[in-house]
Amino acid sequence: MTFDLEYNSERPLMIIPEYGRHIQKLVDHCVALEAKEERDTMAKAIVDVMGNLQPHLRDVPDFKHKLWDQLYIMSDFKLDAESPYPVPSREELQEKPERLPYPKYASKYRYYGNNIQTMIDVALSWEDGEKKEALIYTIANHMKKCYLNWNKDTVDDAVIFNHLYDLSDGKFDLRNSEEELSESKNLLRKRNSQGQNNSKNNHKKSHHNNKNRKR
Repeated sequence: MTFDLEYNSERPLMIIPEYGRHIQKLVDHCVALEAKEERDTMAKAIVDVMGNLQPHLRDVPDFKHKLWDQLYIMSDFKLDAESPYPVPSREELQEKPERLPYPKYASKYRYYGNNIQTMIDVALSWEDGEKKEALIYTIANHMKKCYLNWNKDTVDDAVIFNHLYDLSDGKFDLRNSEEELSESKNLLRKRNSQGQNNSKNNHKKSHHNNKNRKR
């Protein structure tokens, strides 16, 4: 009695190894069938088996379309069978995606975060008036608070006004304004008080949980 043993080093490379060697052999056998009807029937059966092997794909939109595309990819685009979806091509698979632009929001002053740039863009869209001026000073105060999170000592209002002028492309110029922003100590005190309140609340919750815990 002799056995024909196969070693992975001697087997052909699987195109999509997630489905295993047996599915790849079924695909190869389906490609080799001469009758068109038999290929169509077997292709549909293979797609059903692939769906059972990858149940997480059922939550993906058009998961059947994805399975049929993977079937043609595993056949090295040699399968001639009827598909309910457009047949993918090798060129489409090898086509490189378009390069995505790198976001440049607040890239010069990263310690302010992207939300500051969004707030500035919203303020730019508002009509001139008291509400817009109030929003601008609110943004400047928030920028000062963000700056203090990065530099815990202090910051001069002129620095914030210069940064605001730069981020707004020169549209918001408060550099010669007589208005003053909130003092650094007040912003730091507010931040510290919030942190202390959170720590106290967490301590109370943990103490309450420990009190109710069975010993």
